[in-house]
Amino acid sequence: MASKIVTFTLNGKETEVMVKPFMTLARALRERLGFTATKCGCYEGNCGTCTVLLNGEPVLSCILPAEDVEGQDVLTLEGITPQEGLNPLQQAFHENYAVQCGFCTPGMIMIGEALLRKNPHPSREEVAEALSGNLCRCTGYDPIIAAVQAAAEQRAAAEQRAAGAQGG
Repeated sequence: MASKIVTFTLNGKETEVMVKPFMTLARALRERLGFTATKCGCYEGNCGTCTVLLNGEPVLSCILPAEDVEGQDVLTLEGITPQEGLNPLQQAFHENYAVQCGFCTPGMIMIGEALLRKNPHPSREEVAEALSGNLCRCTGYDPIIAAVQAAAEQRAAAEQRAAGAQGG
């Protein structure tokens, strides 16, 4: 089988990449496009480290053929990180000591981002359920859950400030 050009939106920008048959999205992102925040831990879809958002939904990029994202929207950790500093979810991970070795962190943050986009006020149980497919061997999950909940609270407070500024 011949290589093929796949065209999709990556972090808000139209992107083309040449991929070999059965090349995974994770490999295409890391090796062909230089987006190295997406990590691969197991290469079998078991650990969640490679999680990216596809059309807003979390997917395991280590088992997703790159050809399958043709015409779709892919969001990686680089896509939610501002040029200066951290986004509120990343900052919450830092402040809540939710990062130790950092290997699982990109996948955890992308799961947290997907959850907060769908459910801005998740319960502890909802956060734990969302993160259940992502493995961490260092922190345990309490600091990670606390970070996602802290980010939810920060987002809610920012929305209230913005609404107050518009109304007054």
